[in-house]
Amino acid sequence: MYDPIMLGTISEKYLIKKVKGKILKPYYRFRRDRWYGGVVTADVAGCNLRCKFCWAWRNAWTLKPIGVLLSPEDVAHKLISMARRFHIKQVRISGGEPTLGFEHILEVIDLVTKQGLHMILETNGILIGLNSHYAELLSQFRNRGIEVRVSIKGVNPEEFSLLTGAKPDAWYYQVKALENLIEYGLRVCDEVYPAVMLSFSDSKSYEKFKKVLATIDETLLKCIDEEYVIMYNHVRELLNRYELKPKKYFYPGNIPKEFI
Repeated sequence: MYDPIMLGTISEKYLIKKVKGKILKPYYRFRRDRWYGGVVTADVAGCNLRCKFCWAWRNAWTLKPIGVLLSPEDVAHKLISMARRFHIKQVRISGGEPTLGFEHILEVIDLVTKQGLHMILETNGILIGLNSHYAELLSQFRNRGIEVRVSIKGVNPEEFSLLTGAKPDAWYYQVKALENLIEYGLRVCDEVYPAVMLSFSDSKSYEKFKKVLATIDETLLKCIDEEYVIMYNHVRELLNRYELKPKKYFYPGNIPKEFI
């Protein structure tokens, strides 16, 4: 088992550069997507988890710089220009973990929201749960178009460890991220909400998970984003490697509209 905090530190060391006071991070793709009703996405390399169902594992797991090292201004400019070209109001960082090199994502959010765009921050939440100051810094974007989607890997610590290979206790940082963000004023279900991988969970465990969320804020139960494995060929390859069998999954061409 590995420690996601330590892995995050190692990932930052190998992947992130500081040049003239700016944090540069590796991005391997910019694209227009169907998710969230239409969004422009920047895919970043590097992560502090090794999820065994990850659709982006080939780039998210790397400790070698891939793609192009970009400044926050570079990333924001690309997102803004693509959003304008395609008449899309939402942008996001996806692929790896955007909170690595935290100053970088803060600058990106600041730049894109100043242009009237809605910024979706997809994160596993571990660093926000560990550092409440991160939640405080994100709170400056209240009412400015921020949306923090905390993607929780499994419904309990044991399932988290099974799915990620990480120490079970790190699961609590994900839940703590929700608590920290709400404590610093992000609006529940509008600016912060939970997503949870359910492909490997049973109904009883899911109900227990909901009770955990309710102890933070009962309103969270109204906006759980249920996640299921999307069976891309490279995801099947990864699942087979770890001998994991999801109870429920979707094929890329057959995803129900409510999950898009």
